[in-house]
Amino acid sequence: MMSVRHWFGERLDVSGEDLRWLTNEPVPNHMKRWWFALGGTPAYLYAIQIVTGLLLAFYYEPSPSRAYQSVAYVTDEVPFGWYVRSVHKWGATFMIAAIVLHQMRVFFSGAYRKPREINWMIGMSMLVCTLTIAFTGYSLVYEQLSYWGATVGANIADGVPLIGSTVKRMLLGGDSYNSHTLARFFVLHGAVLPIILTLLIVVHIAIVRLQGVSELSFEEEPDGGGTFNLFPDHVYMELTIGLSLMVLLSALATVFPATMGPLADPLTTPEVIKPEWFFYVAFRWLKLFSGTVAILSMGFVVFTMFCWPFIDDLIRRKTRFSEASVWIGLLAVVLISVLMIWEAAVAH
Repeated sequence: MMSVRHWFGERLDVSGEDLRWLTNEPVPNHMKRWWFALGGTPAYLYAIQIVTGLLLAFYYEPSPSRAYQSVAYVTDEVPFGWYVRSVHKWGATFMIAAIVLHQMRVFFSGAYRKPREINWMIGMSMLVCTLTIAFTGYSLVYEQLSYWGATVGANIADGVPLIGSTVKRMLLGGDSYNSHTLARFFVLHGAVLPIILTLLIVVHIAIVRLQGVSELSFEEEPDGGGTFNLFPDHVYMELTIGLSLMVLLSALATVFPATMGPLADPLTTPEVIKPEWFFYVAFRWLKLFSGTVAILSMGFVVFTMFCWPFIDDLIRRKTRFSEASVWIGLLAVVLISVLMIWEAAVAH
């Protein structure tokens, strides 16, 4: 062991004091609160998704004739396959929820304001990318609902002016669901979108490192409450959160494992098509308005969310309502909650 240590010491002359200096980055005290340290939670869940997704990919066959059977084989016959698939499913749910909560924290704390506008837009891109990954993953099982959900999703894309028909053909590999569609969804879900999301995460973290963590102060901590060390304090906290999430995911995977619905039947349209919970709002919105109006209005909302730092800056400069964003955000949360509960309450 001493010779190995000596070998590395000659090439990496780093002392314990050097390591302490490298990892002793001061972190604002408000990061001790989990609500203000939500960025690490989706990153941890994303790592779980990569590991479980790779394990599932060993058995998955992206063709209409074999997709359903391959998922059933993983669920029923592969040792602990049901567990891996269930953790993957619950991990996707938690990851989307964590990103949404993180975006809400950034929004309501005003952490998107100058000079952090670019990172807000990157965060929004990460949310859209994650939702798209979830959509393509849901469609891979080739169940009745996932098949028709993919068909409906492609038809919604077709309603986008100018580029809709092109997007639909690229997504499905033709004008309608065909033998090439699952392969395209699999490549998007397992390679293209994860690579894009990984690059976005790297850029997001790099910008945080360059700009530093936004510091917040509270009435009980008028000076911001000081700082604490990145290592070991913050790292230990993140590890504790990660282990707690793993225990929770394992419990949910055991008590509420992923199941299999009926095999897809292209000739039989279900009476009611049920999306995953994170698409409830969009699905309810589509039911309330005609196709083109609903699609354009949803696109406008997403565009507004991307550009919100600049809209907020305009409001703050041109009006007396310096914290109008808080009230607009609260109204948006109420509206989203109503639409989600409304769609969830409908019999599916």
